[in-house]
Amino acid sequence: MEHGEHGTTMDLPPFTLGRGLEWSPDPFFLTACLVALGLYGWGVVRLMRRGDAWPVGRTVAFVTGVLSVMLVLCTGLNDYGMVMFSVHMVQHMVISMLSPILLLLGAPITLALRALPVAARRGGKGPRELLLALLHSRFMRIITHPAFTIPLFIASLYALYFSPIFDFLMGSTTGHVVMMSHFLAVGLVFFWPIMGVDPGPHRPGYLLRMLELFAGMPFHAFFGIALMMASGPMVETYENPPASLGIDALADQNMAGGIAWAFSEIPSVLVLLALLFQWYRSEQRQARRTDRAADRDGDQELADYNAYLASLNARGR
Repeated sequence: MEHGEHGTTMDLPPFTLGRGLEWSPDPFFLTACLVALGLYGWGVVRLMRRGDAWPVGRTVAFVTGVLSVMLVLCTGLNDYGMVMFSVHMVQHMVISMLSPILLLLGAPITLALRALPVAARRGGKGPRELLLALLHSRFMRIITHPAFTIPLFIASLYALYFSPIFDFLMGSTTGHVVMMSHFLAVGLVFFWPIMGVDPGPHRPGYLLRMLELFAGMPFHAFFGIALMMASGPMVETYENPPASLGIDALADQNMAGGIAWAFSEIPSVLVLLALLFQWYRSEQRQARRTDRAADRDGDQELADYNAYLASLNARGR
């Protein structure tokens, strides 16, 4: 099935989950997903050949993340998403709020830094040095700063859907690819500092990360409610769905709003669990470090403290 500009999406039969999950690859996203899997696999194999371990959980998270992108962009969901607001919203939510979290849990930047070859000579610029330079660049500092990511995350909903930009992008296959790539990129830069799995320019504490996470979510929920409560179609693209679908535009828009509203809770819970787990792990590491230091100096700190108490006691007599 081709997209809107070829007109064949006009003849789609009524939506069913089976039809939505039929294989219907978008060439751009299929290629991008296969390249991502190939590069990640190369990195893991390179580490293993060197005798280094790489957590299986990270590989599973990354592969699941890539498969989630393929699920919504390389199946019938991508075709139905051109003519049904509700299906499009499923695509948008998965690609901006679920796929990024899974991809980031796979720690691709950490893998790249460990697997990429270093410069052949000292002071040279190899692939690893170039990646490090990019990570430390001003550009990265700006695009991963909460003052940039939170407004961008919110604007991706309101400025896009409630302006002519959305209809313009939906008018062509290229526009649609650009929009979906934008959703994925926004999700990645929003969740990257919050997840804190990979090194990045911003390293806020756990409490700040939770605040960042919850700063964007109410706007997300309100966007869903606005769509659910609208008394008429709000997006021109979905005003007149093809008769073959047998759907009502307003009812479909209400469903899209419900999906946006409900979905904002899922990533919050996922990220919160990941953060609490990381927090617990870092506390455990800190405790182990303290224990090791105590073992090394024979609890010198405690001995010094006891001596101090003894001196106070002697002085008080």
